[in-house]
Amino acid sequence: MRTQAANLLTEVILTVFRTNGRLLASGDALVGPLGLTSARWQVLGAVALAEVPLTAPQIGAAMGITRQGAQKQIDLLVDEGLLEPQANPNHKRSPLYALTQRGQALYMQVDRAQARWANRLVEGISAQNLVTTKRVLEQLLARLVDSSSYSEVSHQ
Repeated sequence: MRTQAANLLTEVILTVFRTNGRLLASGDALVGPLGLTSARWQVLGAVALAEVPLTAPQIGAAMGITRQGAQKQIDLLVDEGLLEPQANPNHKRSPLYALTQRGQALYMQVDRAQARWANRLVEGISAQNLVTTKRVLEQLLARLVDSSSYSEVSHQ
């Protein structure tokens, strides 16, 4: 039997799942005209926001996706001329990926479109509520990352 707090957490989780689905669909609609999908935008954004070249595992970790999922999108972005592999002095088999000039230009376009979209979406939501939401989601994420015991299910 769940506690009252666990019931509320379950409602939050379900809302996050539904929100994630809508965010991906909205992201596809936002970046589709620019030739991207939400998945490729996510990977492009990880590299752009890092401001330094990253490996596939680093990109995956930054965006909460698997290395394999990141690599699939990286390969597409390389084929499209938006990312370029670079030698990694620390690991010969794990190249670093950087934005090409074309990738930087496209990311700037996407960033401008996302800013307009986010400004409209946030209307009527207080900054305090957004700060609280971010803080709680970060706490949940940290617990999920830091302890495998939270993902283990007991069948007693």
